[in-house]
Amino acid sequence: MTAVQRAKREQVRLRAAELFARGYIDEQVAKELRVSRMSANRWCRAWTCGGDAVLAFKGPA
Repeated sequence: MTAVQRAKREQVRLRAAELFARGYIDEQVAKELRVSRMSANRWCRAWTCGGDAVLAFKGPA
């Protein structure tokens, strides 16, 4: 994955964090960001436990 693609994905995750903070549920986030509900649910669980920093890019695995 290129740096541009990683940055774009990170922006989607961080936008999801903003929506969760506004009270959106995973189903609404998935629809708004055009991602799978499973991804939105996973991000929601991670965000609930660790906030925005958990959804930020941490480098290659």
